[in-house]
Amino acid sequence: MNFRTLDLNLLRVFDAVMVERNVTRAAARLAMSQPAVSNALRRLRDATGEDLFVPGSTGMAPTPHAQALWPAVRAAMDALRGAFDSNGFDPRHDERCFTLCMADATADVLLPALVGHVQRERLRVDLRVLPLATRDPRPQIDQGLADAAVGFFPDVEVAQATEGGKGMTVLDALYACEYVCVMRAGHPLAGEGELMGLDAYCSAHHLRVSFAGRQRGFVDEALARLGRRRRVVMTVSHFSTAACVVRDSDLLTVLPRSFVPATGFAQSLAVRPLPFAVPAIEVGLLWHRRHERDAGQRWLRDAVVQAARAVDPG
Repeated sequence: MNFRTLDLNLLRVFDAVMVERNVTRAAARLAMSQPAVSNALRRLRDATGEDLFVPGSTGMAPTPHAQALWPAVRAAMDALRGAFDSNGFDPRHDERCFTLCMADATADVLLPALVGHVQRERLRVDLRVLPLATRDPRPQIDQGLADAAVGFFPDVEVAQATEGGKGMTVLDALYACEYVCVMRAGHPLAGEGELMGLDAYCSAHHLRVSFAGRQRGFVDEALARLGRRRRVVMTVSHFSTAACVVRDSDLLTVLPRSFVPATGFAQSLAVRPLPFAVPAIEVGLLWHRRHERDAGQRWLRDAVVQAARAVDPG
């Protein structure tokens, strides 16, 4: 490919299609017609000499060559945006859409304050929130599928410690809370006082929350270290679902303490300390270093930090 003759506008189209995985949505994102986007993709294919996307039933699937190109293209696009946006970003006048990725428990405690700020200040930003399906969302951040992710990411913390803080992503601490055992207020174990024994806990039936539907979680690993196990009769992918189920059953579940008031029916639930040790929840904001100089991204990070200050960890 001869870079000197490459139309750099094609890279904007490439980046948009990589994000949207759909020509129609990419066209809307770029304020272009669908035929114009399709034509740009053909020109880019001719320039690179390789197919970059393969049409499929769910949209445009990037080829391995496209996946290899995208990190460099996206980094260059972000650097150019930062250079041309040197005068700053004013959310009261500048329209922009930001994508955040977080679990429902985090969204329930964080988004009310964040949206309240946007509405009070009459800001022109749009917020798009995607569900968190993994404890390590770095691939989504790397690929530009989300501007930032908010949550408890222990695997990321370990990786960043190994990298010595020199990796491509940054994890900023927001707030800390703890995991607790939750059951319906009328559950037999709720009447045994504030402290629940390990035998009683393991003898009960349980509901597990797993973003990816795994059959073993951190609670099961903690029990295994003690030579114990629990009977899990249901696994769900959302904390809100878990709260609703235990409210109307005799199952126990484990939830972040900060999430319990956000259920809207905390008075129907009983909260007890877990009878064994589990790691504390360190909620953080994960973002990519390529956004470091982007004024809009800095506003987003500051807004999330401000919203987190209103969170009651319980």
